[in-house]
Amino acid sequence: MREDSDRRSEGVFRTKSIEQSIADTEDPEHGLRKELSVLDLVVYGVGVIVGTGIFVITGSVAKDYAGPAVALAFVVSAVVCGLAGLCYAEFASTVPVAGSAYTFSYASIGELPAWIIGWDLILELALGAGVVAGGWSGYMVELLSHFGIDVPKVLTHDGSGFGFDLLAAVLVLVLTGIVLVGMKLSARITSLIVAVKITVVLLVIFAGLFYITGSNYHPFLPPSKANAGSSSDLHAPLVQIIFGFTPSSFGVMGIFSAAAVVFFAFIGFDIVATAAEETRNPQRDMPRGILGSLVVCTILYVAVSLVVTGMQKYSELDTSAPLASAFKAVGAPFWSGLISFGAAVGLTSVVMILLMGQTRVFFAMSRDGLLPRAFSQVHPKFGTPYRTTVLLGVVVALIAGFFSVEELEEMVNVGTLFAFVVVALGIIVLRRTRPDLPRAFRAPWVPVLPVASVCASLWLMLNLSVETWIRFGAWMVVGFAIYFGYGRSHSRLGRGR
Repeated sequence: MREDSDRRSEGVFRTKSIEQSIADTEDPEHGLRKELSVLDLVVYGVGVIVGTGIFVITGSVAKDYAGPAVALAFVVSAVVCGLAGLCYAEFASTVPVAGSAYTFSYASIGELPAWIIGWDLILELALGAGVVAGGWSGYMVELLSHFGIDVPKVLTHDGSGFGFDLLAAVLVLVLTGIVLVGMKLSARITSLIVAVKITVVLLVIFAGLFYITGSNYHPFLPPSKANAGSSSDLHAPLVQIIFGFTPSSFGVMGIFSAAAVVFFAFIGFDIVATAAEETRNPQRDMPRGILGSLVVCTILYVAVSLVVTGMQKYSELDTSAPLASAFKAVGAPFWSGLISFGAAVGLTSVVMILLMGQTRVFFAMSRDGLLPRAFSQVHPKFGTPYRTTVLLGVVVALIAGFFSVEELEEMVNVGTLFAFVVVALGIIVLRRTRPDLPRAFRAPWVPVLPVASVCASLWLMLNLSVETWIRFGAWMVVGFAIYFGYGRSHSRLGRGR
């Protein structure tokens, strides 16, 4: 039987048949409503990708790594994401089930790898939501100060002592309530927010064109300069520790160093895959939603980076608010205020979509029995996993309140890249084990493309700090303990045998 052949191992590498994964979505108590269109998916993708990256990262990377060639760094990161995106598109259209990379891994590689990637995704999305909520809080504090409202420093991460970021925590709790009520409401609110955000970005791009000075682009690719390296091995890139390689700024290698940093700006397109089960026509719409959102955001990032480095010399850019400072430098303060408004509005959608993606991964793992099955219960009225949503919303609110952005962002990068590696490997495995499977979308040049995706992702991972890898390893140790202590024995797949 096909199901027996799919479950090819009795141990931790047992796989769940795709047919069974799809059948689980029909359970009225543990299945999600199909309410999303291709436009909703593209909006979700753009809504979560366009965030702090377009307003903040551009300046710091141009000044420290690549100069005006930061536009090329965005292209390099987009290529890495595009390789992974093609793999995600094939999986999401073939296995239209909540859980994204977790579900794909369960169907192709096995239960333990699926648990690892699911546990990793929970980390990525929880910390990602916390990072962005902290960034939103910073913009809001600045905007409120313009109206004479000063937020006490003890309720931000700028204060001493307690330092609980109240605004970030409240934002997470409010958006948790919206996600709880249902996907359609979330999609409508996201569409409105994204419309405002993209309008602001386009206005900034077109306004900035009138302030560009050609001499600011020279040299477009500044001469290479070796970095002195970190004073601490924990803060040094892993590639430096392993190979003794010293990363460089500027020049050709500076573009790749910059790409590892600006990669954070692209995080989120894979969130679209978590909504596969709630899409009306996933076979057609998932590839369009994933790849379409990635293309739109790449164009916006490249345009913004070219405008900001043309307005102000890259060596003079402000690293915390480059767009706003560039407009101030050319005597256009109005646009500076508009950018702050667009950033604050735009980050709201990012937090909401990250929350949505996280709850769907947790829900899928719970439905499979690897986490308590009570968390896969859907609300009879809203059709959402309400218990999971409330639990994770509170956890993320605490993360956003207690931890600063700098402590979290690299952990998000390593989690995302690890997911890319697993999904690419899963494509190769599933092509060999299930060549008969109907595929509405087929990633081209398999296995060459997935192998290229794995190599590109691993290279960017090696550019992350040793400290990030140690934290990631500690999180995985906790995950293994939970799987072998609870998940393996409660797995529906294992118990069903």
